[in-house]
Amino acid sequence: MEHAGRIAFVTGGGSGIGRAIALRLASAGAAVAVVDLHAGAAEAVAAEIRAGGGRAIAVAADVSAARAVADAAARARAELGTPSILVNSAGIAAFDPIATLAEETFDRMIAVHLKGTFLACRELAPAMAEAGWGRIVNVSSTAALNGGGPGLSHYAAAKAGVIGLTKSLAQELGPRGVTVNAIAPGLIDTPLIRGAGAPEGLYDEVVRRLPVRRIGQPDDVAAACAYLVSDEAGFCTGQVISPNGGAA
Repeated sequence: MEHAGRIAFVTGGGSGIGRAIALRLASAGAAVAVVDLHAGAAEAVAAEIRAGGGRAIAVAADVSAARAVADAAARARAELGTPSILVNSAGIAAFDPIATLAEETFDRMIAVHLKGTFLACRELAPAMAEAGWGRIVNVSSTAALNGGGPGLSHYAAAKAGVIGLTKSLAQELGPRGVTVNAIAPGLIDTPLIRGAGAPEGLYDEVVRRLPVRRIGQPDDVAAACAYLVSDEAGFCTGQVISPNGGAA
C-alpha cells in the first residue's frame, strides 16, 4: 500500500469531494484526519474508514479560524502522527448576483476557500519541509479559470486565489521536497453543488455541452488527487489539473 505509514489531513472530508479523497487515501494505506465543520459528517467518514480496516479520526473545525486549524492539526499529530499529505477541500458555494452580493457573503467565501487553505498550509507545511517529503493538494474550480458564470464572482475570486497561493507555495516549498498542486474540477455531483441555488436547468445545460455527456463524480476528483499525492508525482508541482469532462 503506497501510503502505509503516512498521515493525511483532509479538510472538507465529511462529504462530496473531500469524502471521496479521504476514502481513496485510506484505501492506499494512509491514516486520515477527516476534518469538517460538521462533526457528524466527519465521524461518519472516519467510521467508514475504520470499518474497512483503516485508521481515521474525525475532527470538527472551521478552517477559516486559525485557532481551530491549529487545534485540528494538534489532534491529528497526537492521535495519528505528523501529516505529510494535506488536501484542502473545504468549501461553500452559492449564487449571488453582484448587485445584491453582501460584503459578509463575499468575506465568508474568501475566508473558507482562500484563508482556510492558507491556514492549513501554514500549519502543516513546515513539518513536511523539515522531513523532506510532503504533498499538498488544494481544491480549486474551473470557475477560477473561466469565471464560473453569473452569480459566482465571489466563488471564482476565492478559487482563483487558491491557484495563486498554490503556485507561490510550490516555488517556496519545492526545494524542501514538498509539492503543491491544485485540482480545478468542473461540475461535480455533490451535496454542496446541489444546494448552491443554481438557476433552474443550469446543470442539465452544462452536462449537455460536455463531450463526456455526464456530470462529474467525486471519485473523478479523488483519482486526480491520488496521482498528485503519489511518489510518482514528485516532478509535478505548481500545476492545475482540471477533471472537467472536456469543458471548454
